[in-house]
Amino acid sequence: MARFHKDILTLDGPKTATELAQIVERQIIRRLSRQGAVIGVSGGIDSSTVVALACKALGPERVLGVAMPEQDSSPISYELAKQLSKQYGFELILENLTPALTGLSCYPRRDEAVKRVFPDYTPACKFNIVLPANILEQDRLNIFRMNIEYPDGRRDTKRIPPREYLQIVAASNMKQRVRMLMLYYHGEQRNYAVVGTGQRNEHDQGFFVKWGDGGADLKPIAHLYKTQVYQLARALKVPEEILARTPTTDTYSMETTQEDFYYSLPFLTMDLLHHAWKQQVPLADTAKAMDLLPEQVERVWKDFERKENTTEYLRLMPLHWDD
Repeated sequence: MARFHKDILTLDGPKTATELAQIVERQIIRRLSRQGAVIGVSGGIDSSTVVALACKALGPERVLGVAMPEQDSSPISYELAKQLSKQYGFELILENLTPALTGLSCYPRRDEAVKRVFPDYTPACKFNIVLPANILEQDRLNIFRMNIEYPDGRRDTKRIPPREYLQIVAASNMKQRVRMLMLYYHGEQRNYAVVGTGQRNEHDQGFFVKWGDGGADLKPIAHLYKTQVYQLARALKVPEEILARTPTTDTYSMETTQEDFYYSLPFLTMDLLHHAWKQQVPLADTAKAMDLLPEQVERVWKDFERKENTTEYLRLMPLHWDD
């Protein structure tokens, strides 16, 4: 096993881009017998990298980007998607999902649960859901809290009871599942493959919606850590505005970073510690290389284990009678 060090996840960006582009072309054209790729484009680093990779693999004329905002989406997302389309030359279409989600009662189902936590809540309020602070600093259970901002600027925060948390998540997950439906509509209409944009952090720790953003025909960056996605993005010349943008969930009305919502660690630290955990690097060696205390590393590793165990069902295919 190679010695563990802070640069162990460094890629040869151009080489990786070329190799992955060849794999994407082979999988779509030969294995899946599709004529092109359809990708949900949010203006985030993951989808931007995947659409750039697809354009390199297939040519922009065989790539369709679909922007799918809804009422809680940041308007910046669509502007960045248009910038990507202009730079790489792929077709971009806009699908506003608010009417579909309204028809499914996504928003009132969610708001009903929010109001049980904050009785003064109205749809004019903004809110998000977050986990406790950096896990390096203190051990904690993965118990979510809700932050709310009232129209007059007042803010409050409360721990979310399990019943309300589950209802809010179930309603919010409709957004990712409707996006999947829309992508498959356009994919089947054109005989294109749906290309997923999830990376390794999301896959291994269960930060995706089953049959939502987890649904795709191929997932070309699912083996890459977030920091490696950034390296690939630079090799593919993804715009600096996207490289500099803080990754968000783009799910709740109050902007929420992925670190605050789920990971509770900076990406570089998390990626290196996860790699060390998966490669069974000794605890003492990991702590020394990362300039951390052994108890800090152990705390993070236990969090990885909890998350993988509790989200295992997301990675399972449907069970058959003999499973």
